[in-house]
Amino acid sequence: MDTVKHDFTHLFQQLGLNGDAAAVEAFIRSHQLDHDVCLEDAPFWSEAQVQFLRECRESDGDWSELVDELDASLRCE
Repeated sequence: MDTVKHDFTHLFQQLGLNGDAAAVEAFIRSHQLDHDVCLEDAPFWSEAQVQFLRECRESDGDWSELVDELDASLRCE
């Protein structure tokens, strides 16, 4: 059983990205999505990252909640 508290740091690490707070903030600022673009269809993800994001959403677990938060964070204001 996975007992690690998941957060953006861990999510970004799972995606193969730098998970420190400054890097996460910079990524979010520089990768904004229009509201009609599905997170998994964003052009900046690798195929492996897309697969991970889809699996997270389908699992409806801890990762799913974080992926939804990431999705909301990447939306243009």
